[in-house]
Amino acid sequence: MLITRAPVRISFAGGGTDLPGYYESYGGAVLSTTIDKYFYVFLQVSGDDTIQITSSDYRTFYRHDGDTPMLFDGDLSLPRAILNHFGLQRGISLFLASEIPPGTGLGSSSTVAVAIVKAVATARGLFLSKQQIAELAAQIEIEKLGAPIGKQDQYAAAFGDLNLIEFARAGARVTPINLAADKRRALEARLLLFFTGSSRDAATILRDQKKSSEENEARVVNALHAVKAMAYRAKEILEHGELDELGELLDQAWEQKKKFAHGVSTPFIDDCYDLARKNGARGGKLTGAGGGGFLMLYCEPQFQNAVTQALEDNGLKRMNFRFESEGARVLVNAGLRIPESALA
Repeated sequence: MLITRAPVRISFAGGGTDLPGYYESYGGAVLSTTIDKYFYVFLQVSGDDTIQITSSDYRTFYRHDGDTPMLFDGDLSLPRAILNHFGLQRGISLFLASEIPPGTGLGSSSTVAVAIVKAVATARGLFLSKQQIAELAAQIEIEKLGAPIGKQDQYAAAFGDLNLIEFARAGARVTPINLAADKRRALEARLLLFFTGSSRDAATILRDQKKSSEENEARVVNALHAVKAMAYRAKEILEHGELDELGELLDQAWEQKKKFAHGVSTPFIDDCYDLARKNGARGGKLTGAGGGGFLMLYCEPQFQNAVTQALEDNGLKRMNFRFESEGARVLVNAGLRIPESALA
């Protein structure tokens, strides 16, 4: 058996500028960190003439007969597309499981792609760099499956840790943030995550944003310019240890993010955010495209009990987390290799 995992991420600023419709014209930049919530892939060589994929999160199962072409539409299209890319046709069993519900704004779908690419490449004896894993995962999602998404989640999951990730037509660049250990612990202690109780499909919101970017709609493009500048400002704030300024920056970023597309926020989310601010949170934002998922807040320790109580009374659920720094990795590898007979 071979087991891999990849972490999900929280994004501080710049989300949306990682879509090709924006960064190919203007260049993009996102500042994010990965956290200790993971997607796991269990890969086994079955030795028979089928491919079987089981997902605990979606509670579904797929079986493919190796004598027929494998399509990648419908349920579990992402793992099917990745296996298709590697030319695998038979003799493989995948079990997929996540610590985070799908569609909750932590980059979980792209984390899935990274973890599966890491597993299959390792089992094929291919030693891909973090950059290559991120690019391949993004290529399969965006080009092969036509997902209206950007690249920040794949890069965050592949590299791990706290980074400024820049995007351009020529490629992406990952720059680690130089944050002193005590400041890192202080930042971690000041960030809260609350599940809003609703997961969402980001595709509709992202399609609207993609269309607006490609059509150079001034309101959206100007908001994207603003959040890109905030990503660079967030890097400066963190490297100078001015943590409380980050809370104010998150509030500004959230106001710009709501201009990206219809449905980024909802009246319920706005009420929850206002409630958090009234109880002491400096700022925050939804962690993904919008519409639901996790609300991230910057809140000093002395106000956290009040904020937590207020939001939980309003139906939200707080999730504890820590930063992580490893990115995608192999946890267990008992010398597993996918044989040539598994190839199409």
